[in-house]
Amino acid sequence: MHITFRIHYFTDWGQRLFVSGNIPALGEWAKSQALPLTYLGEGVWEGTIQAKAADKGLLSYKYFLESEEGAQVEWEWGDNRFYPLSQRKEAKLVFEDNWRSFRWATNAYYTSAFSEVISGRSQNGKAVRRSKKGNVSLRIRHPHLAEPYELCLTGNDPALGNWDPKKAVRMKAHNLPLWEAQVSLAGPPRQIEYKFGIYDPKQKQLIDFESGHNRAFYFPGDQEGEQLIVHTEEGLRDPGGPWKGAGVAMPVFALRSKKSWGVGEFMDLKLLVDWAETIGMKMVQILPINDTTATHTWVDSYPYAAISVFALHPLYLQAEKVGKLASKSAMAHFRKQRKVLNELPEIDYDGVMNLKWDYLKALYKEVKDDLQADEGYKTFITENREWLIPYAAFALLRDEFGTPDFLQWEGYEAYDREKIYGFLDPKSPHSETTHFHCWLQYHLHLQLTEVATYARKKGIVLKGDIPIGIYRNSVDAWMAPHLYNMAGQAGAPPDDFAIAGQNWGFPTYNWDRMAEDGYAWWRQRMAKMAAYFDAYRIDHILGFFRIWEIPYLSVQGLLGHFNPSMPFSREELAQRGLWMDEDRYCRPYIREHMLQEYFGKQVERVREEFFVSQAWEKYTFKPGLESQRKILGYLTEQITAHPDHKAYYESIREGLLSLVGEVLFFRVEEAGHIGFNPRIALHFTRSYQELDGGLKETINRLYNEYFYHRHEHFWRDQAMVKLPAIKAATNMLVCGEDLGMVPDCVPGVMEELGILSLEIQRMPKAVDREFGHPADAPYLSVVTTSSHDMSTVRGWWEEDREQTQRFFNQILSNTGEAPAFCEPWICEQVVAQHLWSPSMWAVFPVQDLLAMDAGLRRENPLEEQINVPANPQHYWRYRLHLNLEELLKEKGFNEKLKSLVEKTGRNRAF
Repeated sequence: MHITFRIHYFTDWGQRLFVSGNIPALGEWAKSQALPLTYLGEGVWEGTIQAKAADKGLLSYKYFLESEEGAQVEWEWGDNRFYPLSQRKEAKLVFEDNWRSFRWATNAYYTSAFSEVISGRSQNGKAVRRSKKGNVSLRIRHPHLAEPYELCLTGNDPALGNWDPKKAVRMKAHNLPLWEAQVSLAGPPRQIEYKFGIYDPKQKQLIDFESGHNRAFYFPGDQEGEQLIVHTEEGLRDPGGPWKGAGVAMPVFALRSKKSWGVGEFMDLKLLVDWAETIGMKMVQILPINDTTATHTWVDSYPYAAISVFALHPLYLQAEKVGKLASKSAMAHFRKQRKVLNELPEIDYDGVMNLKWDYLKALYKEVKDDLQADEGYKTFITENREWLIPYAAFALLRDEFGTPDFLQWEGYEAYDREKIYGFLDPKSPHSETTHFHCWLQYHLHLQLTEVATYARKKGIVLKGDIPIGIYRNSVDAWMAPHLYNMAGQAGAPPDDFAIAGQNWGFPTYNWDRMAEDGYAWWRQRMAKMAAYFDAYRIDHILGFFRIWEIPYLSVQGLLGHFNPSMPFSREELAQRGLWMDEDRYCRPYIREHMLQEYFGKQVERVREEFFVSQAWEKYTFKPGLESQRKILGYLTEQITAHPDHKAYYESIREGLLSLVGEVLFFRVEEAGHIGFNPRIALHFTRSYQELDGGLKETINRLYNEYFYHRHEHFWRDQAMVKLPAIKAATNMLVCGEDLGMVPDCVPGVMEELGILSLEIQRMPKAVDREFGHPADAPYLSVVTTSSHDMSTVRGWWEEDREQTQRFFNQILSNTGEAPAFCEPWICEQVVAQHLWSPSMWAVFPVQDLLAMDAGLRRENPLEEQINVPANPQHYWRYRLHLNLEELLKEKGFNEKLKSLVEKTGRNRAF
């Protein structure tokens, strides 16, 4: 059999196309042995091979592009192409293909969010037997057509129905996303024109043609069964334009149902899925759900500080679904307490956890003897042992030593696999408690799996959240400290929400070590996520380009720097006009007048207690007080020893921390090389303000180059190593939280990798705009009215009257004076703007949707904000004020919202 490969693609000068595949004539996937294609003109490349009898079977192949020197190779996007040679008897087989670009927005449709959830086709993954009749096979890859609809085609030939919709040729799904129809064309060589359409098998008719011009291919004439042409197109041109969907965002802990134990639980997600389905939404987005139990106090409410990136939080277990206690009186007691907690307006984190722990421990005592006969439980341990057993041991040792800081665990400071795995031995004194934690994870897995299956059957995409960092006192850091920079802390530079920057306290990643095993830790982590989710949000995706790293001895984000970065060398600074004086630029600039301003009447006491005089009116901190962390430690010690001095020490705290930050550059030394990184926001320091004008101009030029130009290509290269590897670990839809100080290279990388951006109206990407407009959002994006780190729309409305007025007139196009409060009709305008956006997804916090209804929304909008980023000790305790069961019954509101979703085209089947 002669096999011809023909592909349409316009290359750049010096580039060549090749086809590689699984048979000897195609090099058996060896690039050096691939078939080179010949350019025929007008963007057409072609090559022919002679297939042998031994090649019968499934042909698999793929195209790649090579530069003239062969130094650069780019494979086309997507899975390998395939065709079953064993079904063919023709002497000639011609494949007519189109290049698949990495930059197509429609590539997102091939993720599991679309192919396995939104389309939900029953034949997914099942091959349909091909017809052996016909000399032309017309194929198209289209992954997200919802049932029961099918694809069909018609064209300018009797075999294609002569453009008669009633005679359209129905197509069959062959291992989705591939659809195919094989037809017999007769007659002389000619141009065949055709078009795909949507076919409704219930109505037995074509209901809509795809948009755009007719498709075409050249038919070489009837060759009496000697030749089969396989013509493959890429993607249906959707009749209604690109697919768009809507979704709802709510942390699991914030859900409220009649069965809740004072906090949202996994099973409550079913009700949220039901509500989303009722109003035509296709996505439910949540915050991280991993176990954060470190201190057994409300401090553990922070969902981004998990003690394991694999273990789920026992907080979300529906206790009674696990089992009921034998004692009726005990059950009555727990149910009474549950009801009290569930009626609270906010989460009582300590109360909920204590009640659940008591119940689950009591239940475990009743069922523990039956676990060895539970095949499901044993299988769960076997399949998850790599993370499960260390996690269970970590939880046990945390409670035994009274701290999650494993460096204080005498005899267990360093992770010892053999010793830890011994905890499961029935003879070990740790066996029972270890199995208790494994048992909890087993039931959490069962409940979340049930929810995930339920959502998928309903066509609702569950979207999870990947925190950018790991908790310093976590099982992950305990097991593999070499994968993290434990001397650093991840955070964010200053912004409008946190003028001193943010310090999240997480160690940063040691990407070089992670790369050594192909990012195995990330691949394992993502695979675990994919068991429950079909989409996920990467928290702070900028961290994959560069992370804002703060030295461990510093506290404020202001004292951080980008990692990786390219510091200025001493010689480079000199060439640009700055002679590096480390004493002046790299050490805190502290003068007498500054002490007077910061500490006023207390200046003499502060000067004597904290500072050493170096010269006339020039000071340095005393030894042992040179860093922010040391100062805070000292203040804590003094307050503990002298409670009556608490007011004094608290009043001078911020002044002392600010003085530590009076530097212009940070000195860094790596691999024997010394460099200097400019301090973020150095213009606000006294150290800068008291320079002469010429030095200020020089430093301004260096500052602008460093923060806005110097690293663009460098950071792009960093991201293009990490993100593709992590994205390829699963087939989930990937969304990035790309807010903040965004390098110019970020949008291009995200577009190239098919990662959706986040667009928030109040945080426009364009620096010269006060507000963004949903109408300007790119297709590959998620638009939203607010996030968990922001005030809701109603809360924001009352923060700045002048800004609200500008928004009211300029963005909402209303005339006159803006209302003092965000009235329901205004909230509806804002929601509608987002729904009309061209973005792929419009996802809303429940609070901003309920704001459209005066009878449903909370009375005080200030009670609706989930997190305050500027407060590192924020108590995450927000709960929805309505039961989800009640929300499902709000027919008027639900119909109104459903109508809005449908009117804006965000509830289409195709």
